[in-house]
Amino acid sequence: MMKTIPIHLKDQTYEVIVGEGAFREEAASRIREFACPKEKIAIVSDENVWSLYGLDLLFALEAVGFDCFKAVVIPGEETKTLQTLEWIFDKFTRERLGRDGLVVALGGGMVGDVSGFAAACWMRGVRYVQIPTTLLSMVDSSIGGKTTVDIPAGKNLVGAFHHPSLVIVDPGLLSTLPEQEFSAGMAEVIKYGAALSKVMFNSIEGEKCEPSSPALIDVITDCIRIKAKIVAGDEQDRGKRALLNFGYTFGRAIEAKYGYSRYSHGKAHALGMSLAARYGESAGITIPGTAERLDSLLETYGFDCHESSDGLYECIKNDKQLAGDIVRLILLKEIGKAEVVETELPEIEEQLAEMTPL
Repeated sequence: MMKTIPIHLKDQTYEVIVGEGAFREEAASRIREFACPKEKIAIVSDENVWSLYGLDLLFALEAVGFDCFKAVVIPGEETKTLQTLEWIFDKFTRERLGRDGLVVALGGGMVGDVSGFAAACWMRGVRYVQIPTTLLSMVDSSIGGKTTVDIPAGKNLVGAFHHPSLVIVDPGLLSTLPEQEFSAGMAEVIKYGAALSKVMFNSIEGEKCEPSSPALIDVITDCIRIKAKIVAGDEQDRGKRALLNFGYTFGRAIEAKYGYSRYSHGKAHALGMSLAARYGESAGITIPGTAERLDSLLETYGFDCHESSDGLYECIKNDKQLAGDIVRLILLKEIGKAEVVETELPEIEEQLAEMTPL
């Protein structure tokens, strides 16, 4: 059974369709409901995902009358650049994608980010559809309209808010997902529970999720509902939406500490959450025992939560995404309840120095 979750925005409402088989059974017909066959469709994907699912989508869209072309990029975060964006624009130009055209993002977070930004920029904005193929993109990056690329100064510094017209979430696509990528997605699920839903945290704490778990579709749906509510109340990420960044400040610092080479983005974020919980306890903001409980759940999915706080202050201080000497840390009061704590850099330096070394 398919579930439909509406995302209500000030000037737009779009739907997230969730269900096993949604990719093959729903994608083409749902797109056909709001796009005319005369309109051209650009399918943006990466080489790995295209080899698994690209032709299925292409043939399904052509079967209902669309004229489609593909723009297939190299997999990996290092592809999320202005150079890739320029290549995509060249492809759009040669295929004559007009203002009435449609971009379909088929892939994980990188593909969704760069496709959405391409759609935001092309002809000053064309519609696009998200078909996420990783757990992380299903529960987070495909929803909310954040589109972005990386530049040498830092990750996600260039982008735009451009919401999709439709999101198709099919948990069946996770059957081909590498184990480490599934774990990265579960770290994101754990973040939702830790920061925003004690009920969700308790449920995933009680039973380990696998790609084939019957309960996984409910977990995905719950995450989407949580994000839908937050996005509806804070489209431009100027208020409560910041709570979704629990662990990000420390995660980015961990990535920078090791030159973006030791940990994947997902693992760095997981370790960032662990450090944020430890920091919160040390600062007297987080209920004692919270970090141990969070670490235990993260370790269930293969994350070794023993990252030292040594050297993190310099990385936080030099974070290009920070403005001034005030850092908006997202810290837990307890499981299921996060808050924004505006903290001066000297205070962070002092607190990190006082944290018990691992």
